[in-house]
Amino acid sequence: MQPRSEEDLSQMIMGANGPLRIKGGGTRPVGHCDGDELSTTALSGISLYEPGALTIVAGAGTPIAAIEETLAAENQRLAFEPMDHRALLGTTGEPTLGGMAAANVSGPRRISVGACRDFMLGVRFVDGQGTIIKNGGRVMKNVTGYDLVKLLAGSYGTLGVLTEVSLKVLPNVETIGTLRLHGLTDRQAVAALSCALGSPFEATAAAHLPKGPAGDPVTMLRLEGFEASVKYRADKLQDLLKPYGDVDVTMGDGAEWAAVRDVAAFADQPGNVWRISAKPSDAPDLVARLDATAVQYDWGGGLIWALAEEGRDLRSALGEFDGHATLIRGHADVPTFHPEVPALAALTNGLRAKFDPRGILNSGIMT
Repeated sequence: MQPRSEEDLSQMIMGANGPLRIKGGGTRPVGHCDGDELSTTALSGISLYEPGALTIVAGAGTPIAAIEETLAAENQRLAFEPMDHRALLGTTGEPTLGGMAAANVSGPRRISVGACRDFMLGVRFVDGQGTIIKNGGRVMKNVTGYDLVKLLAGSYGTLGVLTEVSLKVLPNVETIGTLRLHGLTDRQAVAALSCALGSPFEATAAAHLPKGPAGDPVTMLRLEGFEASVKYRADKLQDLLKPYGDVDVTMGDGAEWAAVRDVAAFADQPGNVWRISAKPSDAPDLVARLDATAVQYDWGGGLIWALAEEGRDLRSALGEFDGHATLIRGHADVPTFHPEVPALAALTNGLRAKFDPRGILNSGIMT
């Protein structure tokens, strides 16, 4: 099924006799669900772009590439730098706005500017009963009320099928600087990154690769802004990080951060890929429990990417911890999402029952 309009989508959902599997660009098939495929790719196109108001509105099926091209023409960007999953998951197609919003896809800059959900101003969607719902607006000041915008972000299509998303955008940056330290242990790296992130020098990304491109551990920080500001802050951080070793600084286009964002090091490696959110201070101890094939730290240690053998559920090795682990690529017999505690599960099930009483939208994707 491929609705051509919001009204078409409403009628299709109303008339559905069984589960529906919602598909955007098909680039991130996370989770397992059955049902008839319902594609949103025809709900495409930018309906409003006001560079002066830092606002863009587009259909859920609009390719992210088209949005980024439009923004680039006005020297603007999606500040949360959404991850491109295609290489990691071995998929093709084009990532779409609706898929990005539904999965709350964000990148390394999340630690400084926030996630996709923090830039969503408004949504239009169709719930599991076929009702068309609008929430939020097209400007940064919206009427107060229930914030369904944040609720839909990261719901993976289980509460409704997005048809339109309004986003706040930001100006692009003049200069990007990358600072590197070499040879640090995981614990030393997280301490160095925490030191930098706790400083007033505004790092916009902080990652540690235990096995960098040259094979040795590499710890990375990113600075962005006007050239003079970036150089000044880089000098200050070099002094601050002296206890951890020599710091190399390069100025350029920041292309190396795309590899961090997309976890490029795991793309051609066999095995399950896990995404673990945790407190940065806990990260080294958690990694020590995993016995993983490879790991990558992002968000100063708050996000751990782990590569492990096929079919192994890393949650048993992690045990109880302050965070959650999601299987991004792997075996069908391993649950995708971290089990919820009973109180949270009851709240989640209650919300789904309200928005999708028949349980037909991406049924089973979260279990």
